[in-house]
Amino acid sequence: MSFIAGLITGLVVGIALIVLFVRSENARSMRRTALATTIAAFARMTVEDSKKLLSPEFYPSWVVFSQRQKLSLTWLNAHLTKIWPYVDEAASELIKANLEPTLEQYRPMVLSSLSFSKFTLGTVAPQFTGVSIVEDGGEGITMELEMNWDGNPSIILDIKTRLGVGLPVQVKNIAFTGVFRLIFKPLVPEFPCFGAVSFSLRQKKKMDFTLKVVGGDISAIPGVADALESTIRDAVEDSITWPVRKVIPILAGDYSDLELKPVGTLEVKLVQANGLTNKDIIGKSDPFAELYIRPLRNRTKTSKVINNDLNPIWNEHFEFVVEDTSTQHLTVKIFDDEGLQAAELLGCCHVKLSELVPGKVKDIWIKLVKDLDLQRDNKDRGKVHLELLYCPYGMENGFTNPFTSNYTMTSLEKVLKSGDNENGDFVNKKRTVIIRGVLSVTVISAEDLPAVDLMGKADPFVVLTMKKTGMKNSTRVVNENLNPVWNQTFDFVVEDGLHDMLVVEVYDHDTFGKDYIGRCILTLTRVILEGEYKECFQLDGAKSGRLHLNLKWMAQPLYRDS
Repeated sequence: MSFIAGLITGLVVGIALIVLFVRSENARSMRRTALATTIAAFARMTVEDSKKLLSPEFYPSWVVFSQRQKLSLTWLNAHLTKIWPYVDEAASELIKANLEPTLEQYRPMVLSSLSFSKFTLGTVAPQFTGVSIVEDGGEGITMELEMNWDGNPSIILDIKTRLGVGLPVQVKNIAFTGVFRLIFKPLVPEFPCFGAVSFSLRQKKKMDFTLKVVGGDISAIPGVADALESTIRDAVEDSITWPVRKVIPILAGDYSDLELKPVGTLEVKLVQANGLTNKDIIGKSDPFAELYIRPLRNRTKTSKVINNDLNPIWNEHFEFVVEDTSTQHLTVKIFDDEGLQAAELLGCCHVKLSELVPGKVKDIWIKLVKDLDLQRDNKDRGKVHLELLYCPYGMENGFTNPFTSNYTMTSLEKVLKSGDNENGDFVNKKRTVIIRGVLSVTVISAEDLPAVDLMGKADPFVVLTMKKTGMKNSTRVVNENLNPVWNQTFDFVVEDGLHDMLVVEVYDHDTFGKDYIGRCILTLTRVILEGEYKECFQLDGAKSGRLHLNLKWMAQPLYRDS
């Protein structure tokens, strides 16, 4: 009897599994058919269809081109292919002459010499895939050309190592995609109606290449391949990538105003990061930051490493030269230090310089993403806290420059030259400004604090600490209140205000100790610049809660001659 029951049960289960499998396959087939139909519909889309579905910021520039512009690009590519042998001969020497000095400038320490022995662009002409006119309101015409090039150039570098070994290295398999910018300026009433042409690599979307020792293997010499590849990329970045531009005079005249010139400085304070991703199996990540406006080795700033901390506090200051606020941006990359191994990226972000108000400090938290080219990254990778101040050259006419000897944010970094000798003659002395003063902090109140006690209340109090000196003060305890009011003022003597921080922590008082609720970390930059301000701060590390503070600064600048 049990055998029959088992047999019937097995048949029922088997038939049920077969039915479920068939239904699953049918549903899968229907989904694939629907997906194929959708893909086919996208394949039939026209430019007008894409305009109806997407707003302009979400599709590439070539989508908006009219048929007339496409035909003109086809004509341009066809003629470029015809004249490419002559362009190759003329451009090869020009590129070689411009790149060699830059290669020598970035020559790695493992090499004693680096030069081209052969440089030709090959027989494959690049293809232009898009064109646009940039409306910048200037007295000229700015054109941007999108270009693809999978070339077959013949480029051979003669390198010599410190050990005296000479190697011919071939650069091959070049694949490049980018946008070139042409600026026709100034416009003049004389043919060809513009005085000069400036050209630059506006955007480098992709640049891949391989290195091969002629008749050998470059990997046989450790470190040479990576160092040489980094040198080539730096040379391209520094010689032709925007805002660097090459000016070619067409008509006689002075075009020095078209050349690359610094327009100001960007002062950056890397304050802290919060909620970083843990990449270590044992312990926590050891984060450090790299910051740059132009990704060159000599212009990239690196912070110190904070060991075993996913909420690091750096409070470090960096200064950058700005050449074009309309297109440049500050890039911040957070890495996990791996010792002798390559550091692992934790997240990155960037800030457009065009969003900064000259002469005004911008205090911001920025979410970290995996890749700056990705439009959406839903994973929480943490955030970074920055203070930014852009000071254009000549801003003294309209602003109070906070970086002068009388009023500076970067006290220990700035070196001022002034002073008189005993005979009354003017001499130069290095003078460092230490921003010294009294910080007065009024803890006004808090609101919407999270409940910590079992009865749904809390007994909050606040601890204020100067991070550099360790000076502490505490408010009184307000019993059973999630919206406490203190109105207590504390004074701190600060020896170096621009490198110290105020840490404000909120605790819940218990009979046998205290429970941590949350904190906020404040630099003194804003209060030094403004003198006094009142603000509501969100508590970090707490589910909810805000803290109302009033900060006041009474400066006592101290000068130290060296």
